[in-house]
Amino acid sequence: MCGIVGYVGPKRASDILLAGLASLEYRGYDSAGIAIAEEGRVDVTRRVGKLANLSAAVAADPPAGVIGIGHTRWATHGRPNEENAHPHTDCAGRIAVVHNGIIENYLELREELVAAGHTFRSETDTETIAHLLESLYEGDLTAAVAAALRRLHGSYAIAVLHADHPGTIVAARLDSPLIIGVGEGENLVASDIPAVLRHTREILVLEDGEVATVDANSVTVVDRDGAPVVSERMHIEWDLDAAEKGGYEDFMLKEIHEQPRALRETLRGRVGDDGLIQLSELDMTDEQVRSIDRVFITACGTSFHAGLVAKTLIETWARIPVEVVVSSEFRYRDPLVDDRTLVVAITQSGETADTLAGVREARQRGGKVIAITNVVGSRVTRESDGVIYTHAGPEIGVAATKTFTAQIAALYVLALYLAQTRGTLDREQIGGIWAHLQDVPGHVETILSDLSAVQECAAVYKDRYSSLFLGRGIGVPVAMEGALKLKEISYIHAEAYAAGEMKHGPIALITSEVPVVVVATASDTYEKVVSNIQEVRARGAEVISVATQDDHDIAKHSEHVLYVPEVPELLSAILAVVPLQLLAYYIAKYRGCNVDQPRNLAKSVTVE
Repeated sequence: MCGIVGYVGPKRASDILLAGLASLEYRGYDSAGIAIAEEGRVDVTRRVGKLANLSAAVAADPPAGVIGIGHTRWATHGRPNEENAHPHTDCAGRIAVVHNGIIENYLELREELVAAGHTFRSETDTETIAHLLESLYEGDLTAAVAAALRRLHGSYAIAVLHADHPGTIVAARLDSPLIIGVGEGENLVASDIPAVLRHTREILVLEDGEVATVDANSVTVVDRDGAPVVSERMHIEWDLDAAEKGGYEDFMLKEIHEQPRALRETLRGRVGDDGLIQLSELDMTDEQVRSIDRVFITACGTSFHAGLVAKTLIETWARIPVEVVVSSEFRYRDPLVDDRTLVVAITQSGETADTLAGVREARQRGGKVIAITNVVGSRVTRESDGVIYTHAGPEIGVAATKTFTAQIAALYVLALYLAQTRGTLDREQIGGIWAHLQDVPGHVETILSDLSAVQECAAVYKDRYSSLFLGRGIGVPVAMEGALKLKEISYIHAEAYAAGEMKHGPIALITSEVPVVVVATASDTYEKVVSNIQEVRARGAEVISVATQDDHDIAKHSEHVLYVPEVPELLSAILAVVPLQLLAYYIAKYRGCNVDQPRNLAKSVTVE
């Protein structure tokens, strides 16, 4: 959430800042602004709402300066209005600051600064940083930033300009992502990689406590004690085209269609010539794997649903008890973690604040932590014992699609590896599962080849106010993900339940105006699912079933059927969720919603 861009070089900074902020719109925001340093002053332009409002304001009086910082804000402290938008300045308007994160002691600092004569113009915690810098500045901007950071409690990624230093940006981070894009005669600061790809693929990732002084020709990094840091550059393989729509109407639709490739890339190279699953990234000996007596999976949102799928896989194949915990609750519940516990942290961005906090808690208690993430070099990769990367490529749409199915693919690999090492599945069994798993990307292509049924279904139900999603077994997390997709992009209320729970309360909600979406693919509980369908239809509900191809009987119990190819039950999660992604997408489109940037949501939740 929130986005930072900074530029210093020979070009008009405002053009580069606005383009960079546009590439970060997927993170979610409610206001935006830029600050440009030129001719001994700092000019700030801010607007509420979409970036187009800011662009129009800048175009009316374009600044000529070649150094600046910009920000898209997702409100935490203070209402979404122009006064609270970033950048924020000091009393004299000579220092400008943009900030992601939360300053926990800002009220204490604000009282101190007000008592010293500073005047505040916003309700934000960020403005405190600008005034604190003003009070500490003695001619050396980097030293002032370092001194200010020692006073701040909380999380931050910041970029700072000063009118007295028209060629320098000072940037720093703690628990919020920040990178430096290293160019030729120009350098950039950003909170995410897409913001710099038009200019460079060479990246420096700032670590916690580090402060970077950035000018057009150099980047100097020091640690929290002022000692020089030699940062290793990272070359980004994917280019800007991977972050463009590629002919699709929306990023979300493009990313739904990219799932076959993402699945193939995530599974590629995971079986050796000997037929064994390869997972050296775990950095665990066979003895350590065999000693595991408990697995915790910690994740948020869509990643949590992937974790619920993994619970079934690991318990069934590797015979290890698994508990899936929402990351925001994990560290507050005194979890039973020791050196025989494996903790799997799932986070698309690798920067999710709650998940990172859980990782630290688990490691402090002696647990072995494995991260599953889509972002190379992200924070979770440096705080975990091992990493399994998904290879989904950049996901711009706020609602996760391809990263969800890629996470499940990575979790299939993990579950099979655990089973292989512990001897709970033999080589023939693993080979059979793997052969079916290799067919899944092609099956997804089959689903995506004909969207007419899901489009017709979406047109019928686009105006309903509420819906229920049901499933059994591995269909339960699929139903939960389908409900989440519908509510977050179409704003229709949706809830998901294990189908057997309907009689224990939710069935009271059933009316003819509440459609029921049922995951009814081939499974050991298929007949039970059909009975649950009959229960809701007897009370007037219309049913949308996701069913296995050639299951013609299900049509007798459903108003609409969305078919998927047949696979073994435990591999069905990826296939079953794709029609639900599409259903949510088309309902949202028919309702006129912005599917790529749903209201109030952000792509990366980097604060608690």
